[in-house]
Amino acid sequence: MLGANFWQDKADSQKTIKEKKFFEDLINSYEDSINQLKDLDDLYSLAKEENNLNVKKEVIESIKELRSKVKKNEIRCFLSNEADSFDCYVEIHAGAGGTESQDWANMLRRMYMKWSDDKNYKCNLISEHKGEEAGIKSSTIKIQGDYVFGWLKKESGIHRLVRISPFDSGARRHTSFASIWVYPVVNENLNIEILDKDLRIDTYRSSGAGGQHVNTTDSAVRITHIPSKIVVQCQNERSQHKNKETCMNMLRARLYDFEMKKKDEQNQNNEASKADIGWGHQIRSYVLQPYRLVKDNRTNFESTSPDKVLDGDIDAFLEKSLYQIK
Repeated sequence: MLGANFWQDKADSQKTIKEKKFFEDLINSYEDSINQLKDLDDLYSLAKEENNLNVKKEVIESIKELRSKVKKNEIRCFLSNEADSFDCYVEIHAGAGGTESQDWANMLRRMYMKWSDDKNYKCNLISEHKGEEAGIKSSTIKIQGDYVFGWLKKESGIHRLVRISPFDSGARRHTSFASIWVYPVVNENLNIEILDKDLRIDTYRSSGAGGQHVNTTDSAVRITHIPSKIVVQCQNERSQHKNKETCMNMLRARLYDFEMKKKDEQNQNNEASKADIGWGHQIRSYVLQPYRLVKDNRTNFESTSPDKVLDGDIDAFLEKSLYQIK
């Protein structure tokens, strides 16, 4: 940071500052915890000598709080991979099942956006394809904040919902599926080769809110990377040029994520979770009927408060999934 050229690359300098703050917070929290533990140990010894039961109880409660604090710092230590500090894109796709799955996809998008709001992160809608009756067929959101990708990276996979359908006049129980894919927002200066001949660029008319140009001009952009078959799209900007620029950034991120996953597979780090990405291999089930339970099938962690989970209270699931990283 003391180098003469440090501030010339704004994106790189901000990344370095973010990492510095992250590690400083970890070290400071560790030192504070050590000091608190010493103080509590001294206080407990004094209370023991004086046989002061009230102080003993206060010390025990303080130790429980300290343990919780140390646990959170331990979890943060798992956010040390190269891309963990990046912002991220979250793609949601409805599975087979029409309106049911499309409504479920919309519920999942709301869950991640609520989680983002609760963390005071910035969340933007990049694109969406609405369902015919309700919900969404697909959508992409961008979440910006400290170590967002690190927290959400294990959310990729199939999410299953069981409930009494609000769209079924017979009030029957339905099972719906939607897929989530989380990938990092990479530095624009990252050297990822994208050849023009490998791209197919399509334009189409945007839908939804967005101003006077929506539904009147072909401002929305879809880019297909032919070798990898990766498709990205953006419609949230009013101009075709800006939507294309966003698409290229998303494609660069997808290709980076693709290469990182390929490297992980070569190192056999992801061997146990390969099946999680396929249909029929849900990573988490959200059951609203006949009982109420959210269960992560990888960690076996459960919550009996699905309403809270769907309102964005997913920290416990994220923390448990980080412990599964080897």
